Amino acid sequence: MEAFYSSLSAVQKVFLFCALVGGVIFVVRIIFMVIGLSDHDIHDGGLDHADGHGDSDASFKLFSLHGLTCFFMMFGLVGLGLSRQFWIPDIIAAAIGIIAGLFTFWIIAKLFSSMTKLQSDGTLKLSNAIGQQGKVYLTIPADGTGQVQVAFQGRLMIYDAISANKEEIKTGDQIDVIDIAGGNILVVERS
Repeated sequence: MEAFYSSLSAVQKVFLFCALVGGVIFVVRIIFMVIGLSDHDIHDGGLDHADGHGDSDASFKLFSLHGLTCFFMMFGLVGLGLSRQFWIPDIIAAAIGIIAGLFTFWIIAKLFSSMTKLQSDGTLKLSNAIGQQGKVYLTIPADGTGQVQVAFQGRLMIYDAISANKEEIKTGDQIDVIDIAGGNILVVERS
């Protein structure tokens, strides 16, 4: 190993250092993610702001520890490989290494951007029930409150309901939700 290290040029030693540091940190982060010790348990010293708060700027999320370690890992690996195996001059190997590192950085940014789009807070918004169809669960009297079953946001929910036309709607009748009255009471009409 000592003979290998002493045979490297100064630029190749920089490539090796970048590949080792970037690679080790990248592998450690992946291991932590697999065992469940990611963003909530381990902080990146302010570099990675993907903590789910949603108020940080998107440009800061681009410069995450994942992206930076991948950049240095690929820069080092590609630069060292090109200069050692293909005897490409160090300056050209460094330029190609930077391009490979930037490409990897871009791929990681796209992956994390795609993953954040998969998040959902799961909050049920009653306003999404307007326009949906459902079924009367408990008869809605002409001047009173009954209950309806309405499916929206991937859930079948039961809500108190009143008739929009002040008519009785029997259990089992199909209804349309047309409005929301007083908090969690749906205003419905027969379909």
